[in-house]
Amino acid sequence: MEDKVGASEKPVLSFVSKRISKLLETRPENDKDTLEALKELSTFYTENTPDERRNLRTKIEKRNSAINEDFLVAFKEVKNVLDDMREDVYGMSQCLESMTTRLQITKAKTMQLMEQTTRLQNESEKLSMQKEIALAFIRTFQLTPDEVAVLHGNTREASITEEFFVVLSKVQEIHNNCRLLMQSGHQTLALDIMHRMTLLQEDGLDRLCRWTQTHCRHIENEQLIPLLTKAMGKLQERTILFKYVLDEYCTARRSILVSSFIDALTLGKGHGSGSNPIEMHANDPKRYIGDIFAWLHQAIPAEKENLFVLLKACDKSAMMDQISQALSNITEGLCHPLRSRIEHIVALEAPSTILYSVTTLMRFYRATLKAVIQDSVLDLMLDELLELSERSFINRLQRETRIALGERVEPPDTDLVPAPSISRLLSLLNEVLSVASIAEDREKDMLQIVSCIIDPLLQEVNETASRLPTVDMAVYLLNCIHQIHSTLALYEYMDHRLERLQAQSDAQIDTLTSEQAGSLVANLNLGPIYNILQSRDLQGPLSSIPGMDSLSIKEFTNKLETFLVVPEVLLLPQISLLQSSTHRLTTQRRAFEIISAIYKQLYDACYEPKNLYPNPKILFYHTPEEMEKLLVAP
Repeated sequence: MEDKVGASEKPVLSFVSKRISKLLETRPENDKDTLEALKELSTFYTENTPDERRNLRTKIEKRNSAINEDFLVAFKEVKNVLDDMREDVYGMSQCLESMTTRLQITKAKTMQLMEQTTRLQNESEKLSMQKEIALAFIRTFQLTPDEVAVLHGNTREASITEEFFVVLSKVQEIHNNCRLLMQSGHQTLALDIMHRMTLLQEDGLDRLCRWTQTHCRHIENEQLIPLLTKAMGKLQERTILFKYVLDEYCTARRSILVSSFIDALTLGKGHGSGSNPIEMHANDPKRYIGDIFAWLHQAIPAEKENLFVLLKACDKSAMMDQISQALSNITEGLCHPLRSRIEHIVALEAPSTILYSVTTLMRFYRATLKAVIQDSVLDLMLDELLELSERSFINRLQRETRIALGERVEPPDTDLVPAPSISRLLSLLNEVLSVASIAEDREKDMLQIVSCIIDPLLQEVNETASRLPTVDMAVYLLNCIHQIHSTLALYEYMDHRLERLQAQSDAQIDTLTSEQAGSLVANLNLGPIYNILQSRDLQGPLSSIPGMDSLSIKEFTNKLETFLVVPEVLLLPQISLLQSSTHRLTTQRRAFEIISAIYKQLYDACYEPKNLYPNPKILFYHTPEEMEKLLVAP
């Protein structure tokens, strides 16, 4: 029994021992719950007495009971409040269920109404859209009554306004839009609208054509210009109507242009504003022609400018031929009065210088106007008149040349100066070339003018000179050629002609040089010596040949020394009659060169040992080089 008790107490003791050990090991200062319990305990456990310790448990239990009672009282109040809230919530729940039921009933009724309203609203929007589409279609594919009235006009003579072109453009736009309508599948409707628009467009264009035909002649009116320009742009689509208007315009402008030209000729450009009539200066061909073409130069480009203004809204690439043709029709009326006056002027017996001035004026204005009226009737007529003027000038120049030369050039006087007729012709040539040198295309003119005068002049000079002795002929020809050469050298494009004259001069200088050298050889008795030096069949030394002995050579060198003192004594008298100092010096120098060459040949021959001259130094006063300087050097 004891063993059993001892065995049962053993675990208890062990448990108590563990609890005690745990309590001993526990540190109350680190246990928060313990500290809180002790703190609460201190509020009612004020004295540590045995009674207090014995009653501590009872106090704690009573305190715990009191606290629970307080909780019960507080929870009862809460419960009552919660019960009241529960009753309220239940009442609210009943009310909400009632309201939900009523709302569901109302919603069911309202849903039907809303569906009906939505359906009606959709139908209203659809109808509004159809209305807008219909109105847009009408605006796009129909004209308003006011627009139709503008297109047709209140009366046949009603004026065209800017609004007319707006309506006409709208008709064309509707016609073009009908193609899109056809592509969308509305062929019948599109064709009906197109037919209607075509009729309206044709009526509008007919009215526009009549109005334009009536007012196109007033192209200078600045208020009408914009309307006329737009009208022609619209009418370009109708070739026949466009041609009618353009023909009417050309007829009106041609009449106005011809009338203005006649007024300028007879009344004056200013029509009483102080300008003199052009025909007042008909006795002055140059001014008369200049005034006429100056007027044309002003008037014709103005007409072309008017055409460009009139057709400004048209397609220019398709209009250039029609513009050229229209300008040709307008200016054609000027042909008759212009031709009669110019033909009268070029037929006058005026000097060639005047006719050439007229020709250059016509050529200048012809080139200027050609850019404006190319290939027109007036252009072709101006070509004919220019050719007539050029032909009249050449004929007059040839006639004046023949008159100046007469039957033939007069024989020269003893001084061998050119005849007066040559001076007159060269003066005429100078006058004409002075005008030609500042003209356009002057090279061709100058060469032709020179050919007309110089060729017959040279022919007559050569015929006259052929009747003179050789030396006189050479001098006379040189004087004439020099005078001609001096005149032509002042102008350009004469190089070839000057070369030919220079070649003729060189030929005559060669002739004159030959004659002068022959005269010097004869006067210096150099002929036999020269012949012997040139002979190739000599036998024996030169000193043994008669005429080549030392005495003959010494006689020659003595004469040569005398000649060197006064060389002019042995010159031909005709040399001094040369008008050109260059010709005189050239002839003299070349003749002296011949003498110098013969002298050198003789000098070398005498110093040849084979010719057996005993003392050649006493025969010559100068070496060939010294002689050349004395004779040839200037």
